[in-house]
Amino acid sequence: MPSSYRVGVIGHTGRGNYGHGLDTCWLAMPEVHVVGVADADEAGRASAADRLKAPRAFADYRKLLDETKPQIVSIGPRWLDQHHAMVLAAVERGIHVYMEKPFCRNLAEADALVTACEKHNVKLAIAHQTRYSPYIQVIHDLIYDGKIGQVLELRGRGKEDGRGGGEDLWVLGSHIMNLMQTFGGEPSWCFAQVLEAGKPIRSEDVRPGKEGIGPLAGDTLSAMYGMDEGVTAYFASQRGMAGSPRRFGLQIFGSQGIIELTTGYLPQAAILLDSSWSPQRSGSQWQKISSAGIGKPETLMDPDHNLGNVAACRDLIEAIEEDRLPECNVYEARMTVEMIAGVFESHRLQSPAELPLENRQNPLRSLS
Repeated sequence: MPSSYRVGVIGHTGRGNYGHGLDTCWLAMPEVHVVGVADADEAGRASAADRLKAPRAFADYRKLLDETKPQIVSIGPRWLDQHHAMVLAAVERGIHVYMEKPFCRNLAEADALVTACEKHNVKLAIAHQTRYSPYIQVIHDLIYDGKIGQVLELRGRGKEDGRGGGEDLWVLGSHIMNLMQTFGGEPSWCFAQVLEAGKPIRSEDVRPGKEGIGPLAGDTLSAMYGMDEGVTAYFASQRGMAGSPRRFGLQIFGSQGIIELTTGYLPQAAILLDSSWSPQRSGSQWQKISSAGIGKPETLMDPDHNLGNVAACRDLIEAIEEDRLPECNVYEARMTVEMIAGVFESHRLQSPAELPLENRQNPLRSLS
């Protein structure tokens, strides 16, 4: 395998830019070198080329792929409407992908990208950075060792700011959906309701979502999922209901206690060893979790919030060399979209929706 990987960077200034550091993370990796950048915006392209010290810059990302021939491409724009075309262009050229979340706009697009990755033996990793946090293994070990007993429930909420409801589910809930998979396995069903101004959404409530999401509706939603091994997962979001500090994150409820964590490479995390789930009744106290374990000081630092991307990219390179799936891979990326689409499909059907869904388009397109 090559001692230095050729990396191309795709962004789009004004339409999702370069995501959360999916361009600059490569500068912290001496095992790679950036061979070019693509950005349809002229000023943004020049700025990115200077920032990345890229020897070549292109308005068309396809020319970047064809003329610089990278082995890996970083697809940075947050806007979903560009993801399918950008990823497919790379995969069909046999180029491995690191990309911003969410994966794509609907399950038909997700299926096409999974099929293309399988056909061309391309590795795709998605930037759910928390998955690469050392806290994840610590929490897995705590659960395996029985610290909180048998896992019973998973509870997550979005940021619940001005994006609360459907947009929150797509843009920020995708992180929580991926963490639910991490600790609860894959879901087999979803039962959900979506509201707008206190009433169940109807076709007249559907509007174009921001950042290329596609059809979108709802300022409030609540969803329940049936996960592996009998665990039930819950997700909810209501616009304008953010706490201070926010509730955004995941709680893992076990028969003997609770673990909670936020998102990021070095998230906030804590454990409550309490079978009643109530410090008032038991007198128990929350204890902080670090990468070293319960109650131990954190020695790692991530001042630039870049270590998650670096860890993900290094895992992608190892996956290429070992011919294995990346830690957070194309199948998990699709399942995150499956869980999001399941919310709207269940609302449309007014009943639990079996996962994987039969309907591979955005369910809001056929809402009555």
